[in-house]
Amino acid sequence: MADLQYHKPDERKIQALKDLANKLRIDSIEMTNASNSGHPTSCCSMAELMSVLFFSEMRYTTEKPRDVSSDRLVLSKGHAAPILYAAWAEAGLFPVKECLNLRKYGNDLEGHPTPRLNFVDVATGSLGQGVSCAAGMAYTGKYFDKASYRVYCIIGDGESAEGSVWEALAFASFYKLDNFVAIIDCNRLGQSQPTALQHDMDIYRKRVEAFGCYAIVLDGHDVEALSKAFHDAKTVKGQPTCIIAKTFKGKGIPGIEDELNWHGKPLGAKGADAIAAIKSQIVNDENGAKHINSNYISDCPENSTDAVRLSEAPKYTLGQAVATRQAYGAALAKFGNDPRVIALDGDVKNSTFSDKLRNAHSERFVECFIAEQNLVGVAIGCGTRDRTIPFVSTFAAFFSRAYDQIRMGAISQTNVNFCGSHAGISIGSDGPSQMALEDIAMFRAIPGATVFYPSDGVSCERAVELAANTKGICFIRTSRPNTPVIYANDEVFEVGKAKVVRQSAKDKVTVIGSCVTLAEALKAADRLDQEETPIRVIDPFTIKPIDAGTIIANAKATGGRILTVEDHYPEGGIGEAVASAVAEESGIVVKRLAVREVPRSGEGMELMAKFGIDSEAIVKAVREMLK
Repeated sequence: MADLQYHKPDERKIQALKDLANKLRIDSIEMTNASNSGHPTSCCSMAELMSVLFFSEMRYTTEKPRDVSSDRLVLSKGHAAPILYAAWAEAGLFPVKECLNLRKYGNDLEGHPTPRLNFVDVATGSLGQGVSCAAGMAYTGKYFDKASYRVYCIIGDGESAEGSVWEALAFASFYKLDNFVAIIDCNRLGQSQPTALQHDMDIYRKRVEAFGCYAIVLDGHDVEALSKAFHDAKTVKGQPTCIIAKTFKGKGIPGIEDELNWHGKPLGAKGADAIAAIKSQIVNDENGAKHINSNYISDCPENSTDAVRLSEAPKYTLGQAVATRQAYGAALAKFGNDPRVIALDGDVKNSTFSDKLRNAHSERFVECFIAEQNLVGVAIGCGTRDRTIPFVSTFAAFFSRAYDQIRMGAISQTNVNFCGSHAGISIGSDGPSQMALEDIAMFRAIPGATVFYPSDGVSCERAVELAANTKGICFIRTSRPNTPVIYANDEVFEVGKAKVVRQSAKDKVTVIGSCVTLAEALKAADRLDQEETPIRVIDPFTIKPIDAGTIIANAKATGGRILTVEDHYPEGGIGEAVASAVAEESGIVVKRLAVREVPRSGEGMELMAKFGIDSEAIVKAVREMLK
């Protein structure tokens, strides 16, 4: 380590940082007492960390807290939100007295941080996730923005038991993210008992080194040691730094410091004595503090706000057999002229076809390997401050492993787009572990999400284009089997607008399916035409929002009879979306065909027949409805 450029802070600055740390402790105690809830002891352990970061180390402006060139801080231990709020208040972003509104309804100083606040990039609180998001921000800074901002992430020692923390550190090491500093607040105590490693700092050091980080072990209450550590981290090249800070929960509070059973509890009547004890340690009690940011560098360009467009229209012929997963990759490659669009994958890029963007623009592809929780977290981080438009792909079944990250992404107001391939039993012989049969339900349950289920190559390419321009989480469900192209290349698609792909004045039943089951519905329509039992066929295109108007109008035109057919479990899929859409309409009956038990290996069409979602099953169901 080279430290030739290091200048030890003078005694005046060291004392000022100590005083600020104690002010942050007092603020945290006062606001949690005011709300009668919160985690003051978890805040007290990291007071010196926050003091040095906010008032000596980080580059930011209070005029624009999320400026694109600012350093980023992710508080992965989100329950310590009060001290984050206190730091911004002491820095002058808003009055310190505003902190007393902590956790009050209608105030954005919530129990855990969310981007409702203009200084928070990602929501935290579900532990173990912030590190991945921070790693995504650091990757973006180093490889996409090529800017000088640095990314810091504060991790609780308890949450370091989460595997996603280590996925993220492995990712940061592999991509040599030397602009990333992880900080583990080792305060020894968890919620209900001591943490597994307590203060065994050597094991922490060996672990982070084994994952490729430069490790610095120090006293987390020593502001001079912290100042030097943050300086040293800037001199590290080719690997991330992990500062392992030995701290004490409830630091500075007599009778509570380093004691169990104070996690998540305001101090109540003990607060006055605690504050008096902490105040006695303050030498210079000036009101507020001004952050010295004379070294602020504005070197990150603003991104375009123009809509994202495919460079060329789809190029298919009617009836051409093409898998929607392949069309997904083709669409990504057509974003070649827009540097905002990036793709991330979990080592299945040659199956999801995201490798088409990698082949065309390798610099905009991020391989996250088989670590789906980190894959999602990194994407959320990459998308913060509108630096990129991320598309994340893997087998749809594997998103279930990262569902908590996706759920938290919605709270983070992320605009990440997810593409899940190999959906349903139609993938064939791989068997049930690979078959996504609950993915539509998963993503429909995400607030504000848009769920696309394109049925052919044309609609899939347009779904990708629409997703790139749609706020909130988007999910695109793609399939492995080839399906015939049914739309002209110039067909126009809209979110929430279904397509009636087959109709006549004499239709008896409205059949609704997507992709493989839409193809089967069209086969069934041909057969039923021969029996003089015509059916109307609808492609919903988006399952959320569902086009209730089109569905209801066509159901009424076909005797109030709807048949849904889907390559998905019945819970939460197309059938339930349609049933919900028509629930308040009288005279409409919905019959649902779906996969109703755990499937098994076999040929795709063999399985669709076995589980009753092929054309034969549709014909049979229509006949039963007309009896």
